[in-house]
Amino acid sequence: MKTRALRIQCVNNLKEVGLAYGVWEGDHGGHYPMTISETNGGTMEFNIGPNAWRHFQMLSNELTMPKVLICPADWRLRATNFAFLANSNISFFVGVDASETNPQGILSGDHNITNGTPVKNGILELSTNQTTGWTAEMHNKVGNIGLADGSVQPVSIAGLRSAVENAGVPTNHLQMPVLSP
Repeated sequence: MKTRALRIQCVNNLKEVGLAYGVWEGDHGGHYPMTISETNGGTMEFNIGPNAWRHFQMLSNELTMPKVLICPADWRLRATNFAFLANSNISFFVGVDASETNPQGILSGDHNITNGTPVKNGILELSTNQTTGWTAEMHNKVGNIGLADGSVQPVSIAGLRSAVENAGVPTNHLQMPVLSP
């Protein structure tokens, strides 16, 4: 029962993240921070490398507390404020290809996603010709994803594969909250 409660809280946290993205893009011409240059108030220059936290930091005005960036089933510590946010304080990846014009695009989700290939320069690439799944790290081989339409879906491995197929892009680029060595 405790596992289910943790997963429900994780879904709620991802819903808050999705709402924050929605408010942010509504205030910025229908664009998410990762699609707008830093000179125009976005985070596009940070779409590679160990910078997933920067996209969430940009949402600090829309998010009430940084604690929603942690899944309660994750071992990572909660950040006490946005000024000191780091990848070590977030559980969720950022779908840097997400667009509000593509409602089924993958916007965020649990970091225990895998396709058997290493994360390169902070990015995990998912495509329909790869086997995609969940590790046992957080929710025992299941996970949660947030879509650009604002919905959050708890999905099995089969559900994840379907989401990747229906995401509207040939390759999903997920910026992972990798920890620096």
